[in-house]
Amino acid sequence: MIANISYVKEALGELKAKKKYGQNFLIDTNIVDKIAKGACDENCLTVEVGPGLGALTECLLKYSKRVDAYEIDRDMYEILERTLKDERLNVYLEDFLDTDLSRYEGEEIRVCANLPYYVTTPILFKLFNSSLNISKMTVMVQKEVADRFKAGINSEDYNALSLIVQYLYDVRYEMTVSKYVFYPSPKVDSAVIAFIPKRERDFGYEKELFDFFGKCFAKRRKTLHNNLKDFLDEDTIRKIYEELELKDNIRAQEIDLKTFIKIFEVIHAG
Repeated sequence: MIANISYVKEALGELKAKKKYGQNFLIDTNIVDKIAKGACDENCLTVEVGPGLGALTECLLKYSKRVDAYEIDRDMYEILERTLKDERLNVYLEDFLDTDLSRYEGEEIRVCANLPYYVTTPILFKLFNSSLNISKMTVMVQKEVADRFKAGINSEDYNALSLIVQYLYDVRYEMTVSKYVFYPSPKVDSAVIAFIPKRERDFGYEKELFDFFGKCFAKRRKTLHNNLKDFLDEDTIRKIYEELELKDNIRAQEIDLKTFIKIFEVIHAG
C-alpha cells in the first residue's frame, strides 16, 4: 500500500514535499480506504484532483469504474506513471483549474480530492459552477474550512458561502483527520466532507440568488436592514419585514436558508 511512511519516504527519495503545492502525503491506509469507499461508485468514473504519490488513487481504483487524476507537479506525475499501472487510470499532468471539463459531458462522475488550502475554494467553485452530472463530491480540506461549509445560523463561520453550498448540496461531515496521519504533518487537522446535489440546476436563478446572499452579508456587523438598503428602497424593505415578520434589528447571521429564499422571492415578486 502507498499510504505508509516507509513507502512515502522511499518514493520521494531525494525529493521533498513542495509547500507551494500544499503537499502533505497520507500515511494511514485505513483512513485512505475509508475515504475512497465512501466517495466512489463502481459504475462511475472518479475524478481526483491532486493525487500526489497516489495513496488515495490506489484505493479509488478499488471502488471505481475508472479514475482520472489531475496532477500539477511533474515530479509526482512521473512517480505515478512509474508506480501505479492500471488500464483504468488516466493521469493528466495538468492544472485542474485550467481543465476543460466538457470531456465529461453526458457521463455520471464522482469527484474525490485531498485539496491544498490555497486552492480549495477555486477548485470547488469550478466544480460547483459546472453543468456536469456530478453525483457526489468528497473532499478533504482544512477542518476550519469544512466548518464554514456546514455552519448554521448564529455561528461565526456562517456566511454567504455557507448559504450557497447548502442551497446546492446536502453537505455531510464524514470525518476529522488528524494532522499526524500526514507526512510531513501540516499545522492543523483536516476534515472530509461530502457534497451531494439537492436539485436540478438553474444557473440564471442561482446567479441572482447567490449575488443576493453576498449583499446580505456585505457588512457582517450591521443589521440586515443596513445591508438591504444599499440595493433596495425602503418600501420594499418594509414589505419584506412585514410579510416575513422579521425583527427590526435582525442580522444576516441569524437568518436561515429558507428565510433568505423567501426574502429573495418577495423582492422578485415586485
